[in-house]
Amino acid sequence: MDYTSLSDETLLVLITRADADALGELFNRYQRLVFSLAFNIVGDRATAEEITLDVFTRVWEKAGAYQVQQAAVTTWLSSITRYRAIDILRRRAVRVDHRAEAWADISAKPVSPDDDPETATLQSLQRDQVRAAVAGLPPEQKEALALAYFKGYTHREIAEILNQPLGTIKTRIRLALKKLRQALEPEQEDKG
Repeated sequence: MDYTSLSDETLLVLITRADADALGELFNRYQRLVFSLAFNIVGDRATAEEITLDVFTRVWEKAGAYQVQQAAVTTWLSSITRYRAIDILRRRAVRVDHRAEAWADISAKPVSPDDDPETATLQSLQRDQVRAAVAGLPPEQKEALALAYFKGYTHREIAEILNQPLGTIKTRIRLALKKLRQALEPEQEDKG
């Protein structure tokens, strides 16, 4: 049988009948899509590969649950991938990585040989101020801020990753930015 000419829906019907070749064809068609989506969520190649295999294992086990009238096969696969990736992020506590590594990068900018000593010193002091201000944030604010600004997640994605209400995430980020702004603004001398 030539599986390449079969529709996605037909392949899923064959998969429900334990046709491994049908699963192989579906994998060939969509493994890049699944991997890319997983990688965009978790940011780690090995974990994205694991998620890709998990998704197709789930397809093998749950192909009968697919409802053609509810969504396209690509939408169904994307949904499985997204939920699996978020589950893995929660389970493995990848967010610890966001806290430590993201804020360590603040000092990553090397001093340019073109910078004069005064500019280099000023930049170094500013980086120290930012690190100190960030260190003073509560861990949950620091984590939400790192996910938003260093990993590029939307507020809604952060809420899902951290299993928190969207409003809570927005508040954490807003409060963190407010605290950073206050800590980094030049102190105003009281006049009067």
